[in-house]
Amino acid sequence: MIKTSLKSYRKKTKKSSNLFKKSKKLHVNGVHHNIRFFEPYPFIVKASSGKFLVDVDSNKYVDYWMGHWSLILGHSPKDVKTNVRMQLENGWMHGTASKNSIELSETISKAVPVAEKIRYASTGTEATMYAIRLARTATKRKTIAKIDGGWHGYTTDLLKTVNWPFSKSESSGLVDEKYITSLPFNDLERSIKILKAKKNDLAAVIIEPVLGGGGNIPATKDYLLGIEEFCHKNNSLFILDEIVTAFRFRYGCLYETMKLDPDIVTLGKIVGGGFPIGIITGKNEFMNYANTSKLSKSNRAYIGGGTFSANPLSMIAGNSTLGTIKKKGNKLYQKLNGFGSETRKMLDKKFAGSVITTGMGSLFLTHFLSTKVHEINNAADVAKCDIKKLHDYHFHMIANDGIFFLPGKLGAFSDAHTKSDIKTIAKSTDQFLTTFKNKVT
Repeated sequence: MIKTSLKSYRKKTKKSSNLFKKSKKLHVNGVHHNIRFFEPYPFIVKASSGKFLVDVDSNKYVDYWMGHWSLILGHSPKDVKTNVRMQLENGWMHGTASKNSIELSETISKAVPVAEKIRYASTGTEATMYAIRLARTATKRKTIAKIDGGWHGYTTDLLKTVNWPFSKSESSGLVDEKYITSLPFNDLERSIKILKAKKNDLAAVIIEPVLGGGGNIPATKDYLLGIEEFCHKNNSLFILDEIVTAFRFRYGCLYETMKLDPDIVTLGKIVGGGFPIGIITGKNEFMNYANTSKLSKSNRAYIGGGTFSANPLSMIAGNSTLGTIKKKGNKLYQKLNGFGSETRKMLDKKFAGSVITTGMGSLFLTHFLSTKVHEINNAADVAKCDIKKLHDYHFHMIANDGIFFLPGKLGAFSDAHTKSDIKTIAKSTDQFLTTFKNKVT
């Protein structure tokens, strides 16, 4: 880590430092999501608005983490805030059937053709967990295939081959890992070979159209079509995890742009408007396995959603967000996708061949190449990059220029960002290049 950045950060975040010491006494590693910790300690946020985070020391940061990429309209957008406040007057937890959920589901079903039936949960982890259970019930098979580097939340069913080296188990306490097999991303020939070896017990394949936590790498259309074709011929379910990608690049899901025909799709993040949400949706023939009024224990997929599923606040925030997005129309996506494209090109030019900036639309992540890797096609390539330098780069921006990327993670533009923010990243990048060249510990 660059000494000047570390010194600057410690100097301006003294209150955060003291509060984080207290947090470590109360909480495991001081945080509630593993990736939220970064060295020497994360700053403590007291407020957010638009494109900004404000910490307890009153430092202001232009935010590109954007609530785990869920805040496409920025922090606390006016319409969402107004509708949530109105809902608070009518209660924020009913624990019964909700009009708000019907309205949100109507909005989603019009935008996502495969959404013939919908079930809400409170997290993306729950959504993928339930999707897997539905697939196993529908096919009477056990094996699930996922991608090396694919992240689908902390569900035990899918917590495998997330972090390099993929050959090692992700955690103690996992059981039945033999029923999870992994595929090399964007390598159709090798993937099909692996699937053929498991075909008799293959319940489903689950894939992110853009590998998010695994490096912000888009899947090729041919790869996704090839996997889908194998699944449908083998009577296995083709599941798309669009928790990150739904409503991120267009009004609706990404799969439609590739002429895909998924059986189940999981949604989250943007569709919750910044409130807790996870969605399992898909074709009637598979979603109806969750119908406890018609199916016995031995035939049903017993999936719930939990105490806070379809809570009035998440439903109204989600519907308000999607309503605002639809009202803004293509201009919103032209703006955000344009920002992302311009930023990726700018960063690649600044680093003059020493990095590859991956992503699509409004998402971007800079990979520092090493002697081991010269192109980025999958999570294995990402693992061979200079991860420390990426963290130093992100920390430099936090410490010196009030720009927040969660170190090591991709950035996302929101409607609250402006074109001037790209120039600010460019200027900070120039300073990093100069500093890193002259003064590294």
